Amino acid sequence: MTSREELDTSGPNVPLLAPTDASPDFRDADDEALDPDLSYSEGWFIWILTFSAGISGLLFGYDTGVISSTLVTIGSDLSNRPLTTIDESLITSCTSLFALIASPFTGVLADKYGRRRVILVADILFALGAVTQAFTSRVWWMIVGRSIVGLAVGSASAVTPLYIAEVAPSHARGRLVTIMCLLITGGQVVAYVVGWLFSQKSGGWRWIVGLGAVPAILQFAVLLVLPETPRWLIQAGHDSQAVAVLTRIYQNCPECDRVVNRVLCGIRAEATQETEEMDRSKASNANLQWLHDASQRTQDLFYTGGNRRALIIAMMLQGLQQLCGFNSLMYFSGIIFKTLSFSSPTLTSLTVAVTNFLFTLLAFAFIDRIGRRRILLYSIPVMVLALCSCAISFSSIDIAWGSQPPTHQDDAENHTIYPLLILFCLTVYTAAYAFGLGNVPWQQSELFPLNVRSLGSGLATATNWGSNFVVGLTFLPMMEWMSPTWTFVIYAGVCAVGWVAVHRIYPEMSGLGLEEVKGLLANGWGVKESLRRGV
Repeated sequence: MTSREELDTSGPNVPLLAPTDASPDFRDADDEALDPDLSYSEGWFIWILTFSAGISGLLFGYDTGVISSTLVTIGSDLSNRPLTTIDESLITSCTSLFALIASPFTGVLADKYGRRRVILVADILFALGAVTQAFTSRVWWMIVGRSIVGLAVGSASAVTPLYIAEVAPSHARGRLVTIMCLLITGGQVVAYVVGWLFSQKSGGWRWIVGLGAVPAILQFAVLLVLPETPRWLIQAGHDSQAVAVLTRIYQNCPECDRVVNRVLCGIRAEATQETEEMDRSKASNANLQWLHDASQRTQDLFYTGGNRRALIIAMMLQGLQQLCGFNSLMYFSGIIFKTLSFSSPTLTSLTVAVTNFLFTLLAFAFIDRIGRRRILLYSIPVMVLALCSCAISFSSIDIAWGSQPPTHQDDAENHTIYPLLILFCLTVYTAAYAFGLGNVPWQQSELFPLNVRSLGSGLATATNWGSNFVVGLTFLPMMEWMSPTWTFVIYAGVCAVGWVAVHRIYPEMSGLGLEEVKGLLANGWGVKESLRRGV
């Protein structure tokens, strides 16, 4: 059987041949014999790169989870008054709004200055935002601090998956990108534990938000000594550095030189094609060349059919990840469980965070075996059922949402059973989300060719944060004005529509090299082709 990438590796300048429909694309033992990188055990260097970049995920998760315990412990410390529903919504959603603002620009900056430098700037913003929140005494300065964190989160969430995807071998890319998702959920667990530990201390919320600066400082120090991605180095003309990085990545691989040469040829071929396209439409004013290049990439992204389809898929998945309502649970679980009269809302919220972490760990083990598409098609229906059950349970409790204190039915048995049933349903929903939708959208970098990868990833991530902003801003008003029942019914409906979209337009990408996906989306959505090939 032939390999997907039929390539003469006798020299470094041999072009990479694109796969054709006539070429079998099954992964079996013969393929692994021809492509040793399909089965080798990853070395220590790739794990160092992945975990070092993935600290951004820890920061992202911490700042997502920390707001839940902060809102229920902050009391009257800001502006000498209790927080209103509008205060809580603005403090929560401003992070998403500024992440939305940062994400599209991050893609352009990552192409011009490199992926690593953007992450370093994000670390500075993470630390600055944490310190601003910790020392403020006004609601608006709290919003400013959360907004600075939003700029950091938007930048890091767009570039970190890109960095990991570009250094990862194709057979392990899904698992390695999932490391970032695992660290996101781990950061949420840490946030809830820290929130619980400081929840009974006077002014403890300042420690809760301020400790977010620690991982940022650690990552900044580590990334100073780590390299750029080979793909960006070749794009920037630093071929010798790219070879050195690839050699370290594949150092444990049998026939290391051959595999490095094969990967290098693929990257060079795509980078050369991009350069030729840029040269054909080169701007006359050299001083504006960077602006022209960005404009050309934008045109390539929107007007090339395969790139446009990749963008639609990536934006659909990122939008679905947020509009399903999951992060409303992360942001406001403390308020939800406080309203349901749990004795320790922050500790109860930890149940959800731990479930999220454990099932993300499960996804890490199975995402490359089961496949991205299949995981979503299996897990989203479970989310729908859990949300519908949660809505029914809420309808059985007479809650005047937003009242102080909340009112319940007089039936003591129902008062005990239904809150526990809601907790169970939310835990099941979290498990299904973590196994599928919490991870798969962050594989977005594999959808785009090299020349539009940063821009496409940035726009997809902006969709994530735009949707996140909508959910964060509207959740509490929806719960108060529409009732919890209808709020969760709406989220269930979004999940159902998303399942149909995944079934129709999202092909299976597992095992494909970054330079190979372009052929799958070139003339259509590629769903039937991916299933027929057994990808």
